[in-house]
Amino acid sequence: MPRSRTCVLILLLPLAFVFYLYMSLPSPAIVDQSSYSSIYHISVKDIEGNNVSLSKFTGKVLLIVNVASKCGLTQGNYKELNILYAKYKTKGLEILAFPCNQFGGQEPGSNKEIKDNICTTFKGEFPIFDKIEVNGENASPLYKFLKEQKGGLFGDSIKWNFAKFLVDKQGNVVDRYAPTTSPLEIEKDIEKLLSSA
Repeated sequence: MPRSRTCVLILLLPLAFVFYLYMSLPSPAIVDQSSYSSIYHISVKDIEGNNVSLSKFTGKVLLIVNVASKCGLTQGNYKELNILYAKYKTKGLEILAFPCNQFGGQEPGSNKEIKDNICTTFKGEFPIFDKIEVNGENASPLYKFLKEQKGGLFGDSIKWNFAKFLVDKQGNVVDRYAPTTSPLEIEKDIEKLLSSA
């Protein structure tokens, strides 16, 4: 590559990074819509379309995950989520799975197809919710709240399938994990929250 072209690319790189940050910041209108004081004030729909208040999970440790069935991360994540759920469900862990089709179109099915796939192919026994959006103007109020509480490394937007949020028994969002963080890597954090008052 000619030296002049390399110099131009090096000069444009910071500009591209600033543009990326600007585009990933939520607009004030979006932030205002998600101004909940607690995760327990938020209602979501389950995979059957029924309203579920997250206050139902008061006193539980929550691992909230945006899931997809056709992603390269799917097999490993579902396998390890199932291991965690089997091991800690009776100790107070709930895993809340939110299907999302925003990343590469990797959750294209209807809610019924998604439920059948998660329950039969991946043997998921944890609660599955309505397919949602996690970024943009149509993002679920839950995900607006989660991102407001725990921003990401390069902006608040969810970067891919299987981003994870850990919520303590009091409803505080205590940590956020990248899509590539395996569920079993979070096990010690979950144990610590389960053993706390």
